[in-house]
Amino acid sequence: MSAQPQRMKELAELAADPDWLVSMRALDLLEKIAHDRAELVQPHKRLFIGPLAESDKWEVRLQVVRALPHLEWTPRERARAVAILRENLEYPQTFVRAWALDGLATFAERDARLVPIVRRALDAFERSGSKALEARARHIRSRLHSKRVSR
Repeated sequence: MSAQPQRMKELAELAADPDWLVSMRALDLLEKIAHDRAELVQPHKRLFIGPLAESDKWEVRLQVVRALPHLEWTPRERARAVAILRENLEYPQTFVRAWALDGLATFAERDARLVPIVRRALDAFERSGSKALEARARHIRSRLHSKRVSR
């Protein structure tokens, strides 16, 4: 895909496909590209804060929460992105919750108002009894500590 950035529009259109598996795979690719080359996905960023963010499929939500921190947002869009991440802290699927907190922590690196929310969620993850959530919490705490994100 990086060799053919003009194909990004086609990929974004597939993300809205009525077949959720097609949509999920397209979102998966978009998320991976956003991780390495966010500028290619940036024109299609609204996909991640629209109806797909409310999907009943955890696999779709996972791609959404993983992509959000890699993109640039207007203040209004950013508020929606943060709301999506906060809502997904309570999602039943562990991976979605873990990556929602990871994304929220990334936003908190630039917005100290989010730090108390992240810290409360980290505490809850560490007490959850879930190895995956505990591991993600340790990773996030370490990252925040190394960047000196406080209060």
